[in-house]
Parts: sequence; structure tokens; C-alpha cells
Amino acid sequence: MDEAVGLLEGELEVGWRVSADLGTEDVWLAFLRFGQRLFNVSDAPDADGLLFQYGIYSFDGPAAFTLDLTRQFEAVDSAGNHDHYVQVHCELRYEITPALQGLGSFDSWFFHDAGEDLEEWAVGLSERAVWTTIRTLKPAQIRVYQEHV
Repeated sequence: MDEAVGLLEGELEVGWRVSADLGTEDVWLAFLRFGQRLFNVSDAPDADGLLFQYGIYSFDGPAAFTLDLTRQFEAVDSAGNHDHYVQVHCELRYEITPALQGLGSFDSWFFHDAGEDLEEWAVGLSERAVWTTIRTLKPAQIRVYQEHV
């Protein structure tokens, strides 16, 4: 898990132009490659998950339409009990337009141990109306970071 941010940043650079030229679809494909990587996590249910969420937020600046692609890992203590979660975010921010404003907000989780297929989850998300609206857009900002929650 300690190398997760670097691995995601590496996926964003593999086969693509500099990050300023990355479009939404480029970032999504890089995130899915990152999501396919397996990490050494606890045996607890939902210890390794992917989150796709969007909406209009103003967490640390002016309001923007934000697509947040997150990988969440459960961290356990020496006794194997839940201690906290580590989240690796790839946050794409867009200037608010009427089309983006009309999308509202949404979130969807995928967990590696839940018996679902990552590719099916991704296809389902790419069939949503949001994808038609944002797939060809270039984000105004791409931010990759890690936090403990």
C-alpha cells in the first residue's frame, strides 16, 4: 500500500502524453489498470475497494465538478483489527457547465473480494449518462494524493 500513489502516478504516465494533455478517458483507463493490481491487504471483507464518485464540490477552493477515482485499503493493527483506511485519490476537476451541473452526484463501489468482475463494473459505469458528458473533456486539474480516514 505504501507504493500505491507512485503506482497510480506511473499508470497515468504509461503510454500517455504529459499529464496536462490527459483527457478523462485516458485517466479512467489508467485508474482501471491501477485497479487491476493486487496488493497485500488484510483478509477482512472489503479490504481493497475502488470508488467512482462525482458531483459539484468546493472542498479546498472554488466549486468545481469533481470526478474522484479512489482506491481504498483497510489498514489493520498488529492484532489484525481494523485501524484505519488508506485512500488513494485521483481527482479530476472541471469548470462547472450547465451539462455537468445537470448530472447531480453519484457514487459506486467495487470490492475485489465481493465476487464481482472489475471489467463489468467499469463497463456499467461507462454506460451512465455522465460518461457521455465527460469522456472527451480535459480536466482543468488532475490531483493524485493519499489520505488516512
